[in-house]
Amino acid sequence: MVAFYILAGMILAGALIVVNARNIVHAAVSLIPVLLGVAGLYVLLHAEFVAVVQILIYAGAITVLILFVVLLTEGATGIRRRQRNEQVPMALAASGVLAALLLWLYARTSWPMGAAPPPAYNPGAVGESLFGPYVLVFEVVGIVILAALVGAIVVARREA
Repeated sequence: MVAFYILAGMILAGALIVVNARNIVHAAVSLIPVLLGVAGLYVLLHAEFVAVVQILIYAGAITVLILFVVLLTEGATGIRRRQRNEQVPMALAASGVLAALLLWLYARTSWPMGAAPPPAYNPGAVGESLFGPYVLVFEVVGIVILAALVGAIVVARREA
């Protein structure tokens, strides 16, 4: 229970730094503890294989990809542009409504504690899921990541 709260605090602190960072490189680097904290939650859920995948793919590869895109675009030039965001009041209102709804649902839900062991997360089961019922989702995610990379290259070529 203590490990959960430590990991949750690490995730929330890192997420706040990501959201409030003025430098996009600092935001990308601050994302690493968030992703590692999520991997820690997977370990607490006895999903060690998923935790390792989380560390390798998200904390490693996706963070490097984000930094690569930032360096290819204007994000790392140091040029400061004043950004205006008039949506802060609406975002705060929507966040408050969502938080109230989640707390209301949490209070109304009974949370039975089962004695059954957690499902086995092994490479075979994950592979069967990825290439079985979730193959379409897996392929769409690959296409979205490819489109993001091509978009970053196009933007970088226009700026050069």
